[in-house]
Amino acid sequence: MFMLNDKPLPLDTPFTVGEGDEAIQYPANWLRLSTAEEKAAIGITEADDPVPYDDRFYWGPNNPKQLDDLYEEQIVEGDPTQVLVSRGLKYNMIQQIKDTAGKLLAPTDWMVLRQLFKGVGMASHYENYRDAVVAASNTFETQVNACTSVDELAALQFTWPNQKDF
Repeated sequence: MFMLNDKPLPLDTPFTVGEGDEAIQYPANWLRLSTAEEKAAIGITEADDPVPYDDRFYWGPNNPKQLDDLYEEQIVEGDPTQVLVSRGLKYNMIQQIKDTAGKLLAPTDWMVLRQLFKGVGMASHYENYRDAVVAASNTFETQVNACTSVDELAALQFTWPNQKDF
């Protein structure tokens, strides 16, 4: 990454050096075509690219978000009580798992109700699919709860059952 006056200079973008009548405009391809000496002559330096990070799990490089729920002890009517301060990544991920499972089950919910209220049987492939979704959801929640670090949580991969496979 190229830097000019401590600001990043994107490739393939025109830029200006200086101000007023002494400003010099450089075309979009100048950084690609110029030599290291030409860049250095106008004060352009080269720096390492920023370290990439997954902002779902980290605030920045090597700065993980809170893994578990945060509780604070408070005295309520003379008794110490744990009060929820903020939710952690594990809680949020489990809520996403539950939401996804619900959305995958929703198209066949009417079959469950029909079976319950009308006694009309559900095709076995739908029952198998629903059982697989519930089992996958339970497995994923167990995996999330077993994580002891943000890195472990970020490494989890979930593959949901596909209705076509049943």
